[in-house]
Amino acid sequence: MIVATVLETTDLDLAQHVLRTAYGKLRLSVTRGPVAVRISRDRVGPLEIHRNVFGMRFHVTGEPIGSLGIGRIARGMITCRTGRQERRHDRVGDVFVSAQPDRPYQALLDDADIELALLPPELLAQVAATAPGRAARPLRFTGHEPVSASAAAMWSSAFDFVRDNLTSVRGVDATLLEGNGARLLAATALAAFPNNSVHEPAVEDRRDAHPATLRRAISFIDDNAHRDISAADIAGSAHVTIRSLQLAFRRHLGSTPMAYLRRVRLERAHQDLVDAEAGTVTVGAIAARWGIIGHSRFTSLYRAAYGVPPSATLNDK
Repeated sequence: MIVATVLETTDLDLAQHVLRTAYGKLRLSVTRGPVAVRISRDRVGPLEIHRNVFGMRFHVTGEPIGSLGIGRIARGMITCRTGRQERRHDRVGDVFVSAQPDRPYQALLDDADIELALLPPELLAQVAATAPGRAARPLRFTGHEPVSASAAAMWSSAFDFVRDNLTSVRGVDATLLEGNGARLLAATALAAFPNNSVHEPAVEDRRDAHPATLRRAISFIDDNAHRDISAADIAGSAHVTIRSLQLAFRRHLGSTPMAYLRRVRLERAHQDLVDAEAGTVTVGAIAARWGIIGHSRFTSLYRAAYGVPPSATLNDK
């Protein structure tokens, strides 16, 4: 379930206390202006989406927060310092790695409005994994800026998509939506920012990409499409690496494991629409049940597969 927290205060001690609950041990030092703080936090499964608005100039020093922080400037300025590196961000739309999971940080903020995603290392490692059960080097982000302007735009687009579509379904069971949204942002972070996760398929991966692998994976997906499963789960069920799994799907099905999973979930959503009585359930609830993010996206996918919008199937009884 998506859980939201909002605080607005002019009390420095209260603001510092709430920030510590979100980011661990830290210290604020206001250098200009009266304290004015608004903190908004949405927890979406393993992912957190924050918006922090500060109406003053202040320094903050903090201990490692245990997650990768990726920020975006909506207003004002932030100067981040990690070790000897110092980086200033003051253009609206600037995106940047604001914190590494295992490193202390310092920052100077001035009249700043910052949107932030916190991605736990376990989520990033799961999405980046190439060899379940084999020794692998720890995942590390090696730079704080996007690899290109298009990568920055890609991150912003994915962030907006997840924020707008997932934080609007509070109060309902959206387990699959949460998992899909979290993995989407993790995959986008891995593509947009420099890191050490890029690997070529090993000889073992190519050898294991045979039809039996595909059959085991398809059987697992068909039996578990209602659960929040990842590529790592599917690979584990087939006793191969994620790379082997991807190669098997590409060679023998011309697709990917996650594309097949999405197809199965769309079929299950279609069956739910067929079986449902009009007025007892909504199209949005069925889409959320099967982890399909965004009403317009669900409508587009459904129309492409079945020739009519999902509302037509639901109401045509």
